[in-house]
Amino acid sequence: MIATLARRLPFFYGWVIVAVVFVTMAVGVNARTSFSLLFPPLLNEFGWDQGATAGAFSFGMLVSAVLGPVLGRLMDRGGPRVVMELGVAALAAGMLLAPLAHTRWQIYATLGVLVSSGSIATGYTGQALFLPNWFARRRGLAISIAYSGVGMGSIVLLPWLQSLIERSGWRAACFAMGVLMLVLLAPLNLLLCRRPQELGLYPDGERASDAMASRRRMRVVDAEWAAVDWTLRRAVRTGRFWWIGVAFFGALFAWYAVQVHQTKYLVEIGFSPVDAAWALGAVSLAGIPGQIGMGMLSDRIGREPVWVAGCLGFAICYGLLIAMRGFPTPLLLYAMVLAQGVLGYGITSVMGAVVVEIFEGPHFGSIFGTVIIAAVGGGAAGPWITGLLHDRSGDYTSGFVLAFGFSIVSAIAIWMAAPRRVRSVANLSGQRF
Repeated sequence: MIATLARRLPFFYGWVIVAVVFVTMAVGVNARTSFSLLFPPLLNEFGWDQGATAGAFSFGMLVSAVLGPVLGRLMDRGGPRVVMELGVAALAAGMLLAPLAHTRWQIYATLGVLVSSGSIATGYTGQALFLPNWFARRRGLAISIAYSGVGMGSIVLLPWLQSLIERSGWRAACFAMGVLMLVLLAPLNLLLCRRPQELGLYPDGERASDAMASRRRMRVVDAEWAAVDWTLRRAVRTGRFWWIGVAFFGALFAWYAVQVHQTKYLVEIGFSPVDAAWALGAVSLAGIPGQIGMGMLSDRIGREPVWVAGCLGFAICYGLLIAMRGFPTPLLLYAMVLAQGVLGYGITSVMGAVVVEIFEGPHFGSIFGTVIIAAVGGGAAGPWITGLLHDRSGDYTSGFVLAFGFSIVSAIAIWMAAPRRVRSVANLSGQRF
């Protein structure tokens, strides 16, 4: 049935895939983001210090880091339906079991390991393993639209979860989120396929002749590199692979350090819990036009400038957060939200594209699944180290300065990886949508 539908609607089926990813990201990624809202009630109920409590998020990210290569191999062999449904099962289990938790290890296992593992599969990592295959000429645009589901989901889900937490407690909020995942995501992800060729289609929904022309327009700059049959073993022997890893680690360190601690920090410096929750959702709201705009821009000027702009967004965000300790004004809050959302979130629109344009081939899933360990490691280290530095110093300044530094390191590293020197995408500008 899926193959028949795809052949009848060759252009639109790629965008059906985008729509499925959009909804999955809206729920799956925000399940992990919701830890920032759960963080204060967990501190109040259990009385643990901030480092130990934030450690549940970081521990889950570290454990799920080993899933990257596994997910890549599963994608290469079984396709996205297997990966996504396993991710939905882990997410739902984590949220449904969390209300039964009464000890630290139970919180670590549910909101940490299960939720993080499920979110890795259904979120940026899992989707980047197959979504770039469906588009060539409009790759940045398609990925950015799909990933903007995170922002749309935050607008709806995070305020809803915050209201449930305030009205019925964090346990009821987790249970409701778990039920939503099973009902919505489990059937929807049955529509996914790994690549268009499996359904007799071509990237961008084009005919065979048009697809060949599009691939010629994506100019190969380094023909010798592009001709290599890139396996994981070959990839890890290149400097580009490790530069990508450094870039991913630095960017995700900065991203998740602020995502987990932002709500607590804003309350700490004088903002109300409602304003702090609004800011968390507003960042993702600002990320919707940011991701789409940056994705479109990357199809015109290349991936590196967009990545650098995203890192600059996080650097500005941290500078404003530090300034807000002395001047907690709405103006600085709004500026922080825009820098983090409009610029910072643009990184996601090129993350998969960077890797596929350097290591394109049948083993892309395994390569991306392995390099993403660095990203997950950064996402785990950021909240944990920031929490530890807060516990030792009594404020967030040193942690935020460190994250600022990682933003700069990430920008330099992606320029060194240089996907522009393998395949040029800047000459795709001006092509029809």
